[in-house]
Amino acid sequence: MGHREDLLEGAKRCLLAKGFVRTTARDIVKESGTNLASIGYHYGSKDALLAQAYVEMVEGMSDAFEGGEIRGEPGSVERFAEVWANIIGTMREPGSLWRLSLEVVVMGDQVPEVREHLARAQREGARGIVAIFQGSREEDVPEETVDTLGYFYLTLMMGLMAQWTFDPKTAPEADQLAEGLRQVIEAATRR
Repeated sequence: MGHREDLLEGAKRCLLAKGFVRTTARDIVKESGTNLASIGYHYGSKDALLAQAYVEMVEGMSDAFEGGEIRGEPGSVERFAEVWANIIGTMREPGSLWRLSLEVVVMGDQVPEVREHLARAQREGARGIVAIFQGSREEDVPEETVDTLGYFYLTLMMGLMAQWTFDPKTAPEADQLAEGLRQVIEAATRR
């Protein structure tokens, strides 16, 4: 690997160990075996490097969200439950990436460059999660669907992250979410 890749991998390890705010450029250099100047040369700033590392880590989660083979039909409540079970499974892991995500939400004004970078990446995250639930390709997800269903799913995910981080013992499981969805559908179709 070259310095660029070494820095990125070192930044990922630092993020999981220390988070955004507590990670210093020196931490990344020590972890990556590179030098301080290489951060500016390859990424422009420590915050830009951390943002890129975080985005890559989140993008890598899509395989875990799909959890191999999903049996439920695209758009079905069964698929909804399966995908959420996979997502919740990633929240149970020690050193969960989702704790880091909450740090960005809570401390975002202290890391504005990171926040701006992630805000731009959020749209593609919404597109990707719709594709998983619908069993489609990301490039086939229309913009209107990203703006509605994609952000609906991201809102659910943010709430789950908060609940699983705050109190995992009482956080909802996928079957509870699916039952809640069934109740919403039933109430909406009674009219």
